Amino acid sequence: MKKVLLIDDDPGIIEVLKMYFEKEGYNVSICMQGDKAIATFNVAKPDIIILDLMLPGMDGNDICREIRKTSNVPIIMLTARTDTLDKIVGLELGADDFVPKPFEPKELLARVKAVLRRTERSEAPAESSSETENNANQEIITYPGFSVDKVKYVVTVDGEEIYMPPKELELLFFLASNPNRVFTREQLLENVWGYDCYGESRTVDVHVKRIREKIENPDREQNWCIKTVWSKGYKFETK
Repeated sequence: MKKVLLIDDDPGIIEVLKMYFEKEGYNVSICMQGDKAIATFNVAKPDIIILDLMLPGMDGNDICREIRKTSNVPIIMLTARTDTLDKIVGLELGADDFVPKPFEPKELLARVKAVLRRTERSEAPAESSSETENNANQEIITYPGFSVDKVKYVVTVDGEEIYMPPKELELLFFLASNPNRVFTREQLLENVWGYDCYGESRTVDVHVKRIREKIENPDREQNWCIKTVWSKGYKFETK
């Protein structure tokens, strides 16, 4: 049974979402105060978090930042504000999706299912059969000094493992799997986020920026990089 942690100070939203998620078979934990969110998270150990941006005691961005120090659990953020900057900041802090209020509970439930489907592969136990190992190898992309493993959800640069939330890793894996091919932002949204994603093209820009900060180093020679193709999109360029 998947576990959902709802962090929101609106009793009405909590009541409705709790009903929807429990009806779908989820185990639901609740927190209505920002300053108690981290403690609740540590106890509940959820598979996914629904996190409101505006909370008493500690806001959603600070909570997301603290959780990302120790965990890559998927986080879907909620906000009643329409400021695009809120979304950008949330994504930069490591949120996996962003839902504006008011929203349809069915839409949020669909997004939760989509995010969990994308992360299930990384949680699956490893098998020892040769067939499984061969399949796993198809999920590992390697270049000199760089590899991205979609089975273990690990990125390695010059022998060092780099922490990367699931959506960043999946975007990097997709680009690296198609070297020197240009993809528009819309194509990346479709292929990486899927049809269940209601994101905007700015979502791609934010994730690419975070990936570059983690894997690219101007002080060392690298035969690969994520290149911006102006007015088009992005490509994983190899030399």
